[in-house]
Amino acid sequence: MFENKNILITGGTGSFGKAFVNRLIDNHPELNKIIIFSRDELKQFEMSQTINTSVHEGIRYFLGDIRDANRLKRALEGVDYVIHAAALKQVPAAEYNPFEFVKTNVVGAQNLIDASLDNDVKKLIALSTDKAASPINLYGATKLCSDKLFVAANNTVGKRDLHFSIVRYGNVMGSRGSVIPFFLSKKSSGVLPVTDKNMTRFNISLSQGVDMVMWALKNAIGSEIFVPKIPSYKITDVAEAICPECEIEIIGIRSGEKIHEEMISISDSLNTIDLGNYFVILPSDSKKTRDFYIKKKNAVLVEKGFSYNSGTNNDFLSVDQLKEIFSKEFDA
Repeated sequence: MFENKNILITGGTGSFGKAFVNRLIDNHPELNKIIIFSRDELKQFEMSQTINTSVHEGIRYFLGDIRDANRLKRALEGVDYVIHAAALKQVPAAEYNPFEFVKTNVVGAQNLIDASLDNDVKKLIALSTDKAASPINLYGATKLCSDKLFVAANNTVGKRDLHFSIVRYGNVMGSRGSVIPFFLSKKSSGVLPVTDKNMTRFNISLSQGVDMVMWALKNAIGSEIFVPKIPSYKITDVAEAICPECEIEIIGIRSGEKIHEEMISISDSLNTIDLGNYFVILPSDSKKTRDFYIKKKNAVLVEKGFSYNSGTNNDFLSVDQLKEIFSKEFDA
C-alpha cells in the first residue's frame, strides 16, 4: 500500500502529527515522501531537530495554512494519502472567536476536499472529535460541519479512485491543554480546580489514536465515521489519582462545556454498525456501504436508541488504573 507513495499530514507538528510521523518512519520505510503541512515554522524547525532524516530521507516540511486553497492545491501535488489533523480546538477560544474556527475547521476542510479532488489523492482520513456529536459548543459544531463535508465529498469523486473517511475519538491523554497535564502543573499548589464533580470524559492514548488512523487508512472504503470503543474516566478520579491529598476547588463548567461527552447520539444509532473494535456511523443513504460491512466484515447494526456517552459507558478507568497509566506516561 505504501510502496513509493507520498503521504501528507495537515497539522503535522501537533501531538498526533509527530506521533503519526514517527510511526510511519518506524514501520514504513518504503514510503517515498512524508510531508508535514503546517503554518508554524518554529514548530517545523523543532520537529526537524527531533526526527532523524537519515532514517527516512523523504521527510518534507511544507509551510502553509489550510485556509489558503491555492497553497493546499500546490502542497497536494503528487500526494497519494492525506491525514487531516489541522484544526482549532480550544472550546473557550471558539466561543470568543467563532468565525476564526469556522474559517479553519469548516472552510479549511472544504479547501482540502477541493485540493484532493484536483490532485490524484487516493484516500483522505480526517480526524474528528467527540464534541462533534450533538454539539453544544462552537468548536463541536464546526467539527460536525467538517464531518458532513468529508462524508458528502464522496458524492463528488466521480470516476476518481478517491475515498474520504473520518476517525472520531475522545480526549487524547496528555495532549496540550487537556486536564491531566493541567492537574499535574497544579499539583504543587495543593489545590486542583475541578469544573464539576460529575464530569466524565472518554479517554484514548496517543498511540491508540495513531493505531486507529492507520487502521482506517488501510481499511476505509469512504463515507464512514469510525468511533473506537474506549474507556471513560471521572474527573474526580483523575484528581485523586494525581494528588489524593489536594483540595478540590469547584469552579463551574466553562462556556460551551458538557458534563458528559457523547460520540454517537441516539439519532445516529439508526445508521451505526458495530465492527468489533470500532463503531461505524454511516450516511443514511449508504445501503451499499452498509451491506459491505455487514456481509463482508461481519458487522451488526446497533440497537435502536443506542448512544455512546462517557457518562453511561460500560468501561470506566479506576483510580488505581489511572495511577498506573500516569506513572508510565507522565512519571507521576
